[in-house]
Amino acid sequence: MAEVSENEPEVNEGARKDAASKSVAVNQPAAGKLERPTLSHRLEYGLLRGTVGALGMLPWETAARAGASLGLLGYSPFRIRRSVVTSQVAFAFPDLSHSEVERISREAYRSLGRTTVETALLPGLTRQQILDLVPETHNLESVESAMALGRGVVLVTGHLGNWELGGAYVSALGWPLEAIVRRQGNPLFDRYLNRTRESLGNRIIYDADAVRRVPRALRENKVVAFLSDQGVRGLASSFVPFFGKLAKTPRGAAVFALRFGSPIVFVTALRRPDGRFRLVCEPVPVVETDDREADVERIVTAYTAVLERWVREEPEQYFWHHRRWKRQPPEALSPSDNSQVK
Repeated sequence: MAEVSENEPEVNEGARKDAASKSVAVNQPAAGKLERPTLSHRLEYGLLRGTVGALGMLPWETAARAGASLGLLGYSPFRIRRSVVTSQVAFAFPDLSHSEVERISREAYRSLGRTTVETALLPGLTRQQILDLVPETHNLESVESAMALGRGVVLVTGHLGNWELGGAYVSALGWPLEAIVRRQGNPLFDRYLNRTRESLGNRIIYDADAVRRVPRALRENKVVAFLSDQGVRGLASSFVPFFGKLAKTPRGAAVFALRFGSPIVFVTALRRPDGRFRLVCEPVPVVETDDREADVERIVTAYTAVLERWVREEPEQYFWHHRRWKRQPPEALSPSDNSQVK
């Protein structure tokens, strides 16, 4: 889920808001089949599997450090989206010096490299080894209390820390987890990543199938996980503040929670200095009034604010590579509106 994609279709925002108040879907595409892999896909996949195979022979922390070094290559010399990362970090933290912005940006590349390798190696771990990777939890009982209500639980997270490990840990605890994902550009990698997720106990729901499958999961008192800091194709979004600027944010978690009376818990797995993780859980209030649209907007704003707070705590572990503020509502645009964020 750490892919970088800017291919989200344009949707008339006025029409979107009218439709989204009644539904999670906007121009919902059919799930369909994965495209036939090209030669380029096969070469990319072969390189990935060869790298994973080599790193899998190393101890976990050694492999993770190697992943950090590989990730740093994206910062220098290859400069993959470096201007995007540095400009967004500078925008989010305007009081930081140039050197500190560069430091956080470099660490973000290292973190992404570690996360990618850790995710690839997770299937080789036992359930107990996954549990041992998270020696520290905060407010985990909030999820247990939410499940006890019997109306399913909506887990909201973002691309912070290691989001895939967070899902694996929840599954290792024995909780029935279904995760909303979008298809990867490389169909071979898509199959590999989802086999990885399923081998860890997660069930996968493609975003195109969310409207059909999420209601069933919540009625069965399952945990449904949403990555809610990137616009998702086929699902309605809201524009809510993120570091003081409107950001297009998926609203499905809020809509489903209101529709089925399901509690929302924000969850993130943050990497500690020793390479292991602390899992942080924080309930997000779900308050229903007679104005469903306002209720949805308020909840999306609330869980985005929680994510922002934790990103401020660990900015080096956030996925700044995604153009978080690329989309803006028409009424918010001005000739110089995007001058600070690439």
